[in-house]
Amino acid sequence: MMNSPANLRLENLTSTNEKMARCLKLAALAAESDVPVLILGETGTGKTLLGRAIHNSSSRAGAPFISFNASAMSDTLLESQLFGHERGAFTGAVSTLKGKFELADNGTLFLDELADMSQLAQAKILRAVEYGEFERLGSERMLRANAHVISATNCSLHEKIREGKFRLDLFHRLSGLTLVIPALRDRADELPALIAIELKASAAAATKKITAIHPEAMQMLLAHEWRGNLRELKHMVRTMALFCQGQVILPDHVVFPPDLDSAQPVAADQGGMPASNVHSALTLAGAVGHHIRSVYEQNSRNQRRTAKHLGISRATLARHLQKLDQK
Repeated sequence: MMNSPANLRLENLTSTNEKMARCLKLAALAAESDVPVLILGETGTGKTLLGRAIHNSSSRAGAPFISFNASAMSDTLLESQLFGHERGAFTGAVSTLKGKFELADNGTLFLDELADMSQLAQAKILRAVEYGEFERLGSERMLRANAHVISATNCSLHEKIREGKFRLDLFHRLSGLTLVIPALRDRADELPALIAIELKASAAAATKKITAIHPEAMQMLLAHEWRGNLRELKHMVRTMALFCQGQVILPDHVVFPPDLDSAQPVAADQGGMPASNVHSALTLAGAVGHHIRSVYEQNSRNQRRTAKHLGISRATLARHLQKLDQK
């Protein structure tokens, strides 16, 4: 999901990963109806981007897409933001304000960080979603809005329900269709393609002609855990493009942030690979081979040009190709 969110459509998103392909298939169904959609996924998996793609692919595409983050807000502020307020409704309300529900009329309302809302806010959202009715703060006049509601969270709502922190009736109302975006670690087969797409965009943004990734650098990337998912991948590739002064991403350009659990830099071992991921890196050798084969084919099977693009010697390339031919 590397496209610009403003014009992103579901047709721009493809996946060879079984879990992600299923998610996109269900998203296409969501775009064809007004059934409330619940998107689940870890931080950085692209929940907002998928929500916008659903909106842009629906009959509501010409109407507003209103995104609202429900976390870390008082009840009064959250109610004001969602439903609006009248002048004088509270201290500081110097003018009438339209809320997100009203602004999303005939369009899409994207509710992010859904699990962090208070019980009071949940009760009011339940009525708005179920009946399309709400009142501005400080007003007794009932307003109506026809908004397609898409919600998202990285938390387990079932756990929140068991703890009494989330309403079961609201969960059922919002989860007409549930989409689960798999974590990047569960899409290892797509990593080379995702990295290539982002590298092309990052190189263009930095006005650099980067044509390939050194096999050792690619293996380091494939061995990484990617706890931040696509968001972390995007940042990492941008950083690599910034460091790269030639046409090939080298191992020295792959600089991982400190491990948050230990607050220490990620140790490298065995060819620059993170020591904790050496075993998983070895199981991904096939993906590195796929990358080399891809660059080889792109260069019309010319070993001299391929070796130059990869930043390795022709002898090293020949050894890699020999191993691939033997499989």
